[in-house]
Amino acid sequence: MPSQSHYQFKPLNVGRWIVWSLYALVLLGAPMVFTSSLSQTLLSQMGIAIIVCLSYNMLLGQGGMLSFGHAVYSGLGSFIAIHTLNVVSDGHLPLPVSLVPIAGGLAGVAFAIVFGWVTTKKAATPFAMITLGIGELVYAMSLMFPEFFGGEGGISGNRVTGGRPLGITFGPQIQLYYLIAVYTFVCTGLMFAFTRTPLGRMLNAVRDNPERVEFVGYNTQMVRYLAFVIAAFFAGVSGGLAALNFEIVTAEVVGGARSGAYLLFTFLGGATFFFGPIIGAILMVLAFVLLSEFTKAWLLYLGLIFLFMVMYAPGGVASLIMMNVRVAAYGMLRRVWTSYLALGLLALVVLVGAGAMIEMVYHLQLNAALGDELTFLGATLNARSPGSWFGSAFVMLTGLGLFELARRQFLREWHQIQTDIEIEIKRREAV
Repeated sequence: MPSQSHYQFKPLNVGRWIVWSLYALVLLGAPMVFTSSLSQTLLSQMGIAIIVCLSYNMLLGQGGMLSFGHAVYSGLGSFIAIHTLNVVSDGHLPLPVSLVPIAGGLAGVAFAIVFGWVTTKKAATPFAMITLGIGELVYAMSLMFPEFFGGEGGISGNRVTGGRPLGITFGPQIQLYYLIAVYTFVCTGLMFAFTRTPLGRMLNAVRDNPERVEFVGYNTQMVRYLAFVIAAFFAGVSGGLAALNFEIVTAEVVGGARSGAYLLFTFLGGATFFFGPIIGAILMVLAFVLLSEFTKAWLLYLGLIFLFMVMYAPGGVASLIMMNVRVAAYGMLRRVWTSYLALGLLALVVLVGAGAMIEMVYHLQLNAALGDELTFLGATLNARSPGSWFGSAFVMLTGLGLFELARRQFLREWHQIQTDIEIEIKRREAV
């Protein structure tokens, strides 16, 4: 009797469709909520940062490759994109402006093919040192070859050029934002799809146990190399979008500080989760654009935040979110919300006290000519008055002591909740 064919249909992942739909709606509706020109500029930069941080996480989070030179590929992508834009403006290349970022992505691939073969021959610390060396090499070259890199002034361009389909010129920021939003959504989707491919899974295996991967017959260097090239493509695309957004590219985009920022904020967002770098990218733009406008000590604050996250939340913001999602799924989040409130308020008290002392130090060093007094959070401080220093130190130390007591109480509650969750899991399995 002939066997009958049976067709099995895999059910739709409704949750995933909802998440991606919400992501698209956020990208679509964000400029309708934040309508100012500053907001649109920030949103555009966030989209660019999301792509480059996700591409960096292909190396760090998925492949375990700590790179100190990822800005090489986003930066060189920016330079190639701006040169391509200028060729289009001169009428020598009939390429739509909307496709210029692809030129940046292809440039990232080309340079990654050359540099990546050398870089990925090693792993772990040697890999990190090689990327650092290549990054410094390219940055030095950016000052040595002004014909290509433009010297200290950089290379400028004009994105309002070429054809104007449907009247779109990309002159208004809102038009460019939606172009960036489309690239952000598509690149995010492609990078997520990469995590589900055999190469993406093998990259995780190389990260976790490279010796076993070699034993089963795979070339770990080739796996790292292919992932490196793919990550460089998306980094180059982000660089091309940045070139369109700013219409100028300088040597700073290939510098070590830019690579360090990608590492720092990808870690802060959460390198072990796919959506972690998205959070990190948003934080990066807010820190570089907004926080730097409020205080000259913003890098010090950023360092303190990084230190705090390493000590108390090494998994990044994403890990905090996912831990609480698990607790909420079992209906136990209400048991810790008062502890969260106490920890948040006390952390704010510590920050106020420490911030007052930091601002007084910076005032004495940078603004001493303006007098001894300064305003911090609406309060007038005297940078040379022992009373201001004593009051700030008292606030910080008191808040720090109370924060430690609240933290210990929270840990007791948290451990009890985890125990209750395990008991509930075993009860459900027994039913």
